[in-house]
Amino acid sequence: MIDCFAPSSAVSLPVWCVTKDTFASAPIPEAARRFAEAAGFSGAAGKLLLLPNADGGLAGALFGIAPAPKADAFATGALPGLLPEGTWRLEGEVPSPRLAALAFALGCYRFSTYRAAKALKIKLVVPEGVDAAQLRRTVEAVMLTRDLVNTPANDLGPAELEDGARSLAARHGARFRSIVGDALLAQNFPLIHAVGLAAARAPRLIEIRAGDPSHPKVTLVGKGVCFDTGGLDLKPSSAMLLMKKDMGGAANALGLAHILLSRGAKVNLRVLIPAVENSVSGIAFRPGDVLRSRKGISVEIGNTDAEGRLVLADALALADEEAPDLVIDFATLTGAARVALGPQLPAAFTDDEDFAADLSRHAMVEADPLWRLPLWAPYAGMLDSKVADINNVSSGGFAGAITAALFLAKFVEKARSHLHLDLFAWNPSSRPGRPEGGEAQTIRALDALIAERFG
Repeated sequence: MIDCFAPSSAVSLPVWCVTKDTFASAPIPEAARRFAEAAGFSGAAGKLLLLPNADGGLAGALFGIAPAPKADAFATGALPGLLPEGTWRLEGEVPSPRLAALAFALGCYRFSTYRAAKALKIKLVVPEGVDAAQLRRTVEAVMLTRDLVNTPANDLGPAELEDGARSLAARHGARFRSIVGDALLAQNFPLIHAVGLAAARAPRLIEIRAGDPSHPKVTLVGKGVCFDTGGLDLKPSSAMLLMKKDMGGAANALGLAHILLSRGAKVNLRVLIPAVENSVSGIAFRPGDVLRSRKGISVEIGNTDAEGRLVLADALALADEEAPDLVIDFATLTGAARVALGPQLPAAFTDDEDFAADLSRHAMVEADPLWRLPLWAPYAGMLDSKVADINNVSSGGFAGAITAALFLAKFVEKARSHLHLDLFAWNPSSRPGRPEGGEAQTIRALDALIAERFG
């Protein structure tokens, strides 16, 4: 992991954060102010000006940010790409020093597995009062998630995703197991087996367990479709270009698990990842097939490209058997959610009103946004089948994200609370602290909520 932080004792230069309104009164040296005015610096958001000292070296920098309520908590994520190498500290108008430091570190991220990337020789002094250990844990989790999502499918199939989960478990002393190939049938995971059957790389169900059994049971379920061709309902080539990220739900589940395990969260944690590749071959499952699920619900296959909800169904059924206090599933599930909310807003579904309100509050505080959509029960009829208990897709083109959530809800009955997250796990273009590519979404808000609820 890139370590972008320096201790408070480190020699550093200031980055004075100012707005257009506060620039004139900012506590900066008078010589620096005159230089800035002569250079035409006005405090406009996103603009940086390096300030010289009397010897021609650097005295610091001015950085413009937008005033509240339009301020971007991640604006300082642009600084690693703007500042010269060295050690810096934040001064001035910083609404949340913790988020500003986090954004700075996440702006240092580079995915350099396949090509050389210029090393960033830049560090930030951890702001006073900010928990440096928790900050590092969060940065590690986000970068782990990004790395997993960014890795192409030729190097990240079900087995390699298992390796990543196994390494995470070993790092934290957690228990680990994996059910692979035909063993899935023997242990009653028929939907996971069916979806992954056509691929040359065997499907599997990955499990991590950690924590005191007497603590509240929190189970994370992540969709681990390492590549999705659509199956026999083949996607057009343009729709496959980003399908390496179809395991983004699994990556986010592992990212959140890392934070929880690192800080010793007082929960009985379980992570379940159905890892498959949805491929095409002579033994691929077909449109019109009827498959039995672990829960006993029969599922008619209306579309083989709606495979994510199938593998999640078996994993959720397993999770539900323990009647956990909280089940959270993460999935890059539907295009409908992206049409409704775009790439930056994951869709959240839950029938727990208190949980939804708390989650929304933490999402706002953490600048880790999501948006709740309704589990609208009348739409469940769209999933009716004439030959099975349920169809895996709706009968029309409406409310695709909602009907997918309703499908998953059929497999969760005993859990005290269930949250389904339909996320994109990808930045289509770069923003401060959020470079183009794989992204962690919702895990910081959820960590804050779990800490509040369970300690």
